[in-house]
Amino acid sequence: MRALYFDGEAARVQSVPEPEDFPDSALVRVSLAGVCDTDLQLVKGYMDFRGVLGHEFVGTVCEGPGELLDRRVVGEINFACRSCAFCETGLERHCPNRRVMGILDADGAFAEYVRVPVANLHPVPESVTDEAAVFAEPLAAAFEILEQIDVPAGSDCLVLGDGKLGLLIAQVLRSVGARVRLVGKHREKLAIAHRLGIETIAHEDHRPEPTSLVVEATGRSDGFDRAIAAVKPRGTIVLKTTVAAHAEIDLAPLVINEIQVVGSRCGPFPPAMRALENGSVDVASLIHERVGLADAQEALRIAASPGALKVLIEAG
Repeated sequence: MRALYFDGEAARVQSVPEPEDFPDSALVRVSLAGVCDTDLQLVKGYMDFRGVLGHEFVGTVCEGPGELLDRRVVGEINFACRSCAFCETGLERHCPNRRVMGILDADGAFAEYVRVPVANLHPVPESVTDEAAVFAEPLAAAFEILEQIDVPAGSDCLVLGDGKLGLLIAQVLRSVGARVRLVGKHREKLAIAHRLGIETIAHEDHRPEPTSLVVEATGRSDGFDRAIAAVKPRGTIVLKTTVAAHAEIDLAPLVINEIQVVGSRCGPFPPAMRALENGSVDVASLIHERVGLADAQEALRIAASPGALKVLIEAG
C-alpha cells in the first residue's frame, strides 16, 4: 500500500507493507486524515519516531468485528496493553506499555490502511461528514480540558494561539459558558474566531491582563513564558503545546504566585462526537486545503506554512 513514511531524515510517499494484524484489532481503509502540528514536530525529531505518520483519521472498517464491518469510524490513538495497573484503573491513555498511532511504535494513518485496536474505534453518525469526523481526535483533546479542571460558566479564560487546536479549545470553553479571549498572530484565523462570537486579541496588541485560566496552545517553545505572564496568582495554566525543541523554564513565578500547571493531551471522544453531530463546534471553517495521498509530502509543507489551518490528506 502507499503511505507517507518518515525514516528519521525525510518523509516520503512510498510503498510499505499493509499493517500487520494483532489481537483484537480492526483494519480500517482510510478516507481522510488530518495533518497535526505534532506531525510537523515529529519530522523535526520529536519522539525520535520512525514509521508511517498521521493520527487523525476517518475511514471504513474492512476487517474486524461484524458490528463494525463496513462502518465509518474514527479512532483513539493510544494502543494500551489493557492489563497493567494503569489500564485497570481507566488510565489507558497513560499505559506505560502503550504504543501511539503515528507517534510511538505504531504506524499511522497517512496511508491507504491503518490497523487500530477495536476498543479504540468509535462509529461515526450518519449525519457527520468525513470532513467533520476527521476532527474528532483534536476536538477530543480540546474537551480533555473540561475533564481535568472545572470551568464554571462566566469564568474568564485566555487561549494563547490561534492555530487549529486553539480555535477548537476556544469553542469548547465557550460552549460551557466561559468568557473566552483568543490571542493570535493571524488576521484570517482571528476573523474565524470573531465570527464564532469569540473575543480576539492580536498578539502585538496583547497586554497581559491576569486571567484565572490560561490555555497555552501556541505551538512554540516560548509559549509557557507567555502563559506565566498572563495568569493570575493561584490561577491555572493548561499546557497543550508539544515541540521538538527544549525550553528553559524559570520555575520561580510558579512558586511565588502559586500557579497550578496542568499538562493536557488526548481526550474523550464521546463529547467530541456529540459536538460534531449537533454542530455546536464549527470545524468546516478550519479546513485549509485537501491534498491526495500521492502528494502527502506537499501536505506537510502546506501545513507548516505561516497561517495554515487544517490540511487534509485524501487517502481513499
